[in-house]
Amino acid sequence: MGAIRLSGVVAAAALALLSTDAAGQWIDYPTPGIPRLANGKPNLTAPAPRTPDGKPDLNGIWRGAGPMYRFNITQDLKPEDIQPWAEELFLKRVRDSRKDSPLARCLPVSVPFHNFFTMTRFVQTPGLIVMLYESPNSPHRTVFTDGRDLPKDPHPTWLGYSVGRWEGDTLVITTTGFNDRAWLDSAGHPQTESLRLTERLRRRDFGHMEFEMTLDDPKVFTRPITIKTERLLAADTDLLEDVCENEKDRTIMSGDAGVRVTAAQLAPYAGTYEVAPGREAVVTVTGDMLFVRRLGEPKLPLLVQSATMFMSTATPNGFEFVKDAQGRVTHLIVRGADGDLKAVRKAAPAPAPGK
Repeated sequence: MGAIRLSGVVAAAALALLSTDAAGQWIDYPTPGIPRLANGKPNLTAPAPRTPDGKPDLNGIWRGAGPMYRFNITQDLKPEDIQPWAEELFLKRVRDSRKDSPLARCLPVSVPFHNFFTMTRFVQTPGLIVMLYESPNSPHRTVFTDGRDLPKDPHPTWLGYSVGRWEGDTLVITTTGFNDRAWLDSAGHPQTESLRLTERLRRRDFGHMEFEMTLDDPKVFTRPITIKTERLLAADTDLLEDVCENEKDRTIMSGDAGVRVTAAQLAPYAGTYEVAPGREAVVTVTGDMLFVRRLGEPKLPLLVQSATMFMSTATPNGFEFVKDAQGRVTHLIVRGADGDLKAVRKAAPAPAPGK
């Protein structure tokens, strides 16, 4: 048997969704043509290569880096940036444990989700670029760079229709023609057929690719939103075949547990909790739902289990709020596979004079 690569999507409702057979795949085979350091490791800061026609060469396998927007693509937005119906639908999907997500039904996921999830192989030719994703059912996407326009009246598809052009050393990809069935992230933010996606990719050096994505969907957002991150070259590895077969396991998708906690009951939990100096968890409230953001992690919605206990929607962690005899929240216990962590509630700063 070959090795199996584990990914961050295996969490919450997605735990039983993916089946990966790595036998016979070359995930440790040295990639030819890679500049290397004296110790044999890839030199990721070497100059970026170019194709015979002088264009930047994007060929290779690239992994997402930076914030995990695939769990919550709106984690940096303000409430007024999201259309009310879209926010309401998102919260409903979280309460339902995402049982009707494309992942749960073995259906394709969205382009934004792919952009932040595991690895993508770029195959570049003069007239088109093919992107192969290590993702459920191993989908592919074609970006035409032969000068054609986007279709005027496209038939809506899961991954849309993409055309690309070069602006200096930056590849600009424009995609339209999406359907409204895909989710922008695993948490459940919707997309509609009005979505127009613009991606900008620039290979800064051999191993680093700057990546920027703008989502313009006026039915979901009140303004275009832009996310900037980067990709890292994944050398000496290969994509793994990914087959989704969880439709046979539909009985495990239980959906909404029916437990409700009001916004007034949740309000005392909002605040900053310190695990250790420099390690904090920030808890906020939106409607009747809690969100938590820890260092290096996205802002994640929590599923309510009881009036004091909650579950992450993206990791196996549980969160329990503890009160003193006077009913004041004193600390938070984060329960995970490696044991429990106690996070003490920090005192709120004193209001400024006259406030």
